[in-house]
Amino acid sequence: MSKKVTLTVNRSRFDIELDDAFADFLLSQLRRDFKLDGNNDLKVLLQAYVRTNYALFEQQRKIDDILETIAHD
Repeated sequence: MSKKVTLTVNRSRFDIELDDAFADFLLSQLRRDFKLDGNNDLKVLLQAYVRTNYALFEQQRKIDDILETIAHD
């Protein structure tokens, strides 16, 4: 099944059809970064993008550290 997620950025409305499981996860993330019931300016979008990529960067560093530890055992 799919679920529609809607986000408004710079007065443009974006409707995205997603798998239910991913939609629930994405909605919880979007609620942290955006107003889901109103407009979000481009600065808010950029800030969310940078935050998310920093989290991915940190996650990749941790994975690399674990892999290095495993390789040395």
